[in-house]
Amino acid sequence: MTAEGEPRPFVMGLTGSIAMGKSTVAAMIEALGVPVFDADREVRAMQGPGGALLPAIDAAFPHTTGPDGVDRQLLGSFVFDDRDALARLESIVHPAVTEARRAFLAQHAKAPLVVFDIPLLFEKGGDKDVDSVVVVSAPPETQRARVLAREGMTEEKFAHILDLQMPDVAKRSRADYVIDTGTSLEETQKAVEELVEKLVPGLRG
Repeated sequence: MTAEGEPRPFVMGLTGSIAMGKSTVAAMIEALGVPVFDADREVRAMQGPGGALLPAIDAAFPHTTGPDGVDRQLLGSFVFDDRDALARLESIVHPAVTEARRAFLAQHAKAPLVVFDIPLLFEKGGDKDVDSVVVVSAPPETQRARVLAREGMTEEKFAHILDLQMPDVAKRSRADYVIDTGTSLEETQKAVEELVEKLVPGLRG
């Protein structure tokens, strides 16, 4: 955190439901020179080989970790359709991610803009910690096609994921900005550039 009275970055929360194109938009923003905290990437690192969360996860879900980190498929079988188990896992992961996010903000304290890329931003109340929220969205048929094209994805898994996420229409209604990825990549890129320029005029020189 920055010291009291010192300027701090404008913090933009970036979110969106599964397969809406959030990662693509985050990469576009990062390419413009804006620091992006990727919550999913942070979790993967903490659950990977030698990750900081392995002891706690294995204690709560025995035999789900090893030299290669968390066995995501096995761990997923423990928490799938078991909200209590999912809550136990989240009680391990979320505080660690919050601390990592604070460190990231401190590291980039002099940047004019930073982005928190958080999939469950609204669901977990993270929107209270940012200055504005951008929701990445696409038409339902586009989302569905993208999801079901993923390896190992099924209708049941897709329905379960949607059940855990706030509906897209609700997210858009609470957003300060919406970026539509149901268009071409060029149009999405233009929308991203216009948004960054609006928030931080002259950032791109």
